[in-house]
Amino acid sequence: MGMFERDTEIYLDRDALREDYQPENLVGRDTELNRYRAALQPVINGEQPNNIFLYGKTGVGKTAGTRYLIDHLEEDAAKYEDIDLTVTMLNCDGLSSSYQIATRLVNEFRDETSQISTTGYPRATVYDMLWTELDSCGGTIYIVLDEVDHIEDDSILYQLPRARANGNLSSAKIGIIGISNDFSFRDDLSPKVKSSLCEEEIQFPAYDAKELIQILQQRADVAFHDGVLEDGVIELCAAYGAKDAGDARQSLDLLMKTGDLARDKDTDTISEALVREARDVLERGRIQEGISGLTQHGHLVVYAMVTLDQEGKTPARTRDIRPRYTNFAEKAGIDPLVPRRMRDHLGELSMLGIISAIERNEGRRGGTYREYSLEMDPEMILSALEKTVDDVGIHKSVTNLVDNEATLSDFQSP
Repeated sequence: MGMFERDTEIYLDRDALREDYQPENLVGRDTELNRYRAALQPVINGEQPNNIFLYGKTGVGKTAGTRYLIDHLEEDAAKYEDIDLTVTMLNCDGLSSSYQIATRLVNEFRDETSQISTTGYPRATVYDMLWTELDSCGGTIYIVLDEVDHIEDDSILYQLPRARANGNLSSAKIGIIGISNDFSFRDDLSPKVKSSLCEEEIQFPAYDAKELIQILQQRADVAFHDGVLEDGVIELCAAYGAKDAGDARQSLDLLMKTGDLARDKDTDTISEALVREARDVLERGRIQEGISGLTQHGHLVVYAMVTLDQEGKTPARTRDIRPRYTNFAEKAGIDPLVPRRMRDHLGELSMLGIISAIERNEGRRGGTYREYSLEMDPEMILSALEKTVDDVGIHKSVTNLVDNEATLSDFQSP
């Protein structure tokens, strides 16, 4: 027997649980996909394509829905001789400026021997190169900008949708699809960009448990051998996913981790107990990864949230969190951030899923504000904040979670 043997007991096709797997049909997003399909219809009619803006939290089907519909759009457009459709998809993570987006797009439309450097050109020159490449391509061009909220200046978001109207393009018809996880990104756009980019807006809400069950069952039917999943496993994974902000990606990760544990333990079936064990492993990993990437101020904001949670003072507004954070910063020997920068850290923690944010509107008198709650296990969070707790000291609200005679390393998994 060799060192490596092929698994034939648990998985039939493990890749069906991966984020990049494209099922034949998308489930749980009928309303959004119908609106999205209608917004793409002008391409088939030979008309100017709509500019479309999608927004919603991570893992709610925005990118998957885009890939699904674009695949069908390209396939159907090919049936018409008078439609020449080109689609380019660009993930903006790591691209913070319009200049970087423009140079990347130029290179997308050029062959490998004619690529340009990402630095060293005036922006106007790069835009001229881009217009030349787009017009040379001709036909209908859809440019998909995933995670568009990473772009810190909105020049490219104004220039692309208006390129034809401004006389920069003569033959190509350009449409933009912007995809954002950040609900506030649209509101922060300048009015002229908003009017151009957001012709069609589609919000993708969080999945509920019923929709997650549909998604997980569809994937599980392909991924696992018959009879491997015990009753209740899909429902439990969906329940955890609904609790985790309705994130299908996290639900699928949980089901895959559970399958991996079953394979490692050489069990014949996957049980609810294994789901809970996998959940614990994943949550510890997410907390450790998320917190390790934060600044010292981010760590202090998290610690403040944990202590307020343990005192039963959450959901909490920024004005309630700030005094605790300021106190911790002073104890750590650093100057506290101004309120706006502290709110930025709260936003980052919300994006990471460590805390949740709910927007409240109390009308003209009370205004609009956000309330924050802790979303992950406080004991696990403290295990990742060992140095911060050492610097600040053990707050009285968490003494039951921290043994004064031990280090927080005792709480970490082996």
